[in-house]
Amino acid sequence: MEYDYNSQRPHLVIPEYGRNVQRMVDFCCTLEDKEERNKVAKAIINVIGQLNPQIRDVDDFKHKLWDHLFIMSDFKLDVDSPYETPKKETFEEKPAPMPYPSGVIKFGHYGKIVQDLLEVAKAKEDGDEKDALILTIVNLMKKHYLTWNRDTVEDEVLIKDLDRLTNGELKLKDPSKIIATQNVARPTPVKPRQQKKRQGGGGQKRNYGRRR
Repeated sequence: MEYDYNSQRPHLVIPEYGRNVQRMVDFCCTLEDKEERNKVAKAIINVIGQLNPQIRDVDDFKHKLWDHLFIMSDFKLDVDSPYETPKKETFEEKPAPMPYPSGVIKFGHYGKIVQDLLEVAKAKEDGDEKDALILTIVNLMKKHYLTWNRDTVEDEVLIKDLDRLTNGELKLKDPSKIIATQNVARPTPVKPRQQKKRQGGGGQKRNYGRRR
């Protein structure tokens, strides 16, 4: 008796839809009458839409379903799609390599975003808006400092770091407005799980006394 294993069957292009859907697509490709192919193709679209309901949250999900249909047919299906027929080369193109972020971070615990915000503040004209931005950045620096370093930090340290990061170009006019350490929102530390003591006999400690 010969067994039919999945490893011996044709490759499933989109395994999420299953082998029966793939067979439906293969059958649709064999139909000679185009009108009949269109009817079967629409029926397959309804089926795969029901099998993959989460895709309905995607914008223009019907377009995605039709793309899946053509992909499963190896782009050989000739039907009247309501959308532009995709080309195989489009899906085989490799994405362009992402540029790796470059630049030196002077203080790793503050991060690159703080340095970028300081550059934005430098470009602003002097005034209340610029002063408010500098204060906001210093408060962000304090939050980052407390997240990665210690439980407390002196405000004088932040002011010195601000001076070093901007080469003295930015000054905080009123250091008393820096947010208090106890008011800085920090992530709640994860408590380690308490290890359960191994106890014999059903988890309860038994006292075996001697018989008198």
